[in-house]
Amino acid sequence: MSKLRFLTAGESHGPGLSIIVEGMPSGLELLEEDINHHLQRRQGGYGRGARMKIEKDRVSFTAGVRHGFTIGSPISLQIANKDYENWIVVMNPSPVNKQEEQVKEKLAQKYITKVRPGHADFAGAIKYRHEDVRNVLERSSARETTSRVAAGAVGHKLLDSFGVTVRSHVIQVGSTSLPQEYCGRLSEEEFKEVESSDMRCKSKLTTELMKQEIDNSRKQGESLGGIVELIVSGLPIGIGSHVHWDRRLDGILAQALMSIHTVKAVSFGIGFEAGILPGSQVHDEIQVKEENILEKSNYKHLTNRAGGIEGGMTNGEEIVCRIALKPIPTLARSEKDSLKSIDLYKKANDVAFYERSDVCVVPAGGVVCEAMAAFILADQLLQKFGGDSIDETLNNYKNYIEYCRGR
Repeated sequence: MSKLRFLTAGESHGPGLSIIVEGMPSGLELLEEDINHHLQRRQGGYGRGARMKIEKDRVSFTAGVRHGFTIGSPISLQIANKDYENWIVVMNPSPVNKQEEQVKEKLAQKYITKVRPGHADFAGAIKYRHEDVRNVLERSSARETTSRVAAGAVGHKLLDSFGVTVRSHVIQVGSTSLPQEYCGRLSEEEFKEVESSDMRCKSKLTTELMKQEIDNSRKQGESLGGIVELIVSGLPIGIGSHVHWDRRLDGILAQALMSIHTVKAVSFGIGFEAGILPGSQVHDEIQVKEENILEKSNYKHLTNRAGGIEGGMTNGEEIVCRIALKPIPTLARSEKDSLKSIDLYKKANDVAFYERSDVCVVPAGGVVCEAMAAFILADQLLQKFGGDSIDETLNNYKNYIEYCRGR
């Protein structure tokens, strides 16, 4: 059972987004700037649409934090939707006069009965018996990932106390990929390069090639997906468990990452190659460290093909995970070139509708993947080391590290 959890509420063009984080120990320093930093990172990236020019996401705490420190109660965060001022009639939570001519006209302009292939529109409208598909797309919109990044930023802050970092970089967009020798690692200096790149890619040459591919896709009314590599450093041995299927760390992380809107595949270490190569080229040999550096263990793996997780538990190496993000399903195309679809009201064949969107969200997707992983790992550390205050939790952690060094 999770010790740390979060809930989100809010629609894409509604008044704002609400996030509640429950289970955080008291005494953790937490400032609005800690959240805003990650919100700003999410809004960057080459290939983003007009929405990012409208919104300047900033968080405000309404509960759970006092004078810059958590107090052990649920943390409540709010993020306003600046674009709501243009949608007050259409997305107003209060009743509106639908007989008034101006109101009727605005509602009609945003009323949707066509669905987009690859989106939640079709299944959601049927499942929840909605006539207006907007009731689905407003919540299923990737705008919701703003809330995830806010919750994940709280997780990042807890991980900082343990010296754990969760970082990502883009290794592929469309057919353009980062050379293999650049993958599988991400030093602090390299991460600075990533953060300064508008593709969140460590190679300047690959960044330019990715941008060219995005520009070509924009001209063709296409969208592009890609692959993000996530690397977690600093975790001790034994986070997760082998004793039950739902306590295995790779399974928990994969579920959290797969829940992100555009994610279609998650792999750890060498991933699918593990199903092709012989055992001697898959499993990581273990040796005693020759250096007189205890760190968090006396042992090391000679390779990291498992991606830092064996038997559902961390093995002391970095977690290396790859996440495939699909192209977004909203395509900026003329009606005759749009994807074939249906109109649920007319019960007839039609084409997909278009609403303002991005061409490529892969760089921002990496930030969302970091957020989900950070929150899951923060929860796992709290499950392992307990404590109602951050000092108590860290004391338990330090005792465990001393035990690990003695094994």
